[in-house]
Amino acid sequence: MNIHPIKTEKNYEEALTAIDSLFDAAPGTEEGDHLDILTTLVEDYERKQHYDIPSPDPIEAIKFRMEQEGLTRKDLENLIGGRGRISEVLSGKRSLTLQMIRRLHKSLKIPARILIKDTSPH
Repeated sequence: MNIHPIKTEKNYEEALTAIDSLFDAAPGTEEGDHLDILTTLVEDYERKQHYDIPSPDPIEAIKFRMEQEGLTRKDLENLIGGRGRISEVLSGKRSLTLQMIRRLHKSLKIPARILIKDTSPH
């Protein structure tokens, strides 16, 4: 295993190629450890180069989780409120409250940092 710091765009591209080839490596194996180290190096390089991936929109995150879990709007009633409130939130006409954020985070396992993002209507 020949690992070195990522200092150039060429090193970065090489590391991404190596990660791609190791992507299915089992944890705890030599290949899995290599993948873990390369991923850490790439994340550090991306952070330094400002390649940060923006957080998803809170409403899109809720809709995505609903799709993943096969949930309907009715399933959100105990998390957000009645049909009207759900409609307003999912259309962006109403912001999430702290109580809604807590319930969504706990029940749907959506990271709170994503849900807290400003969702006020513009």
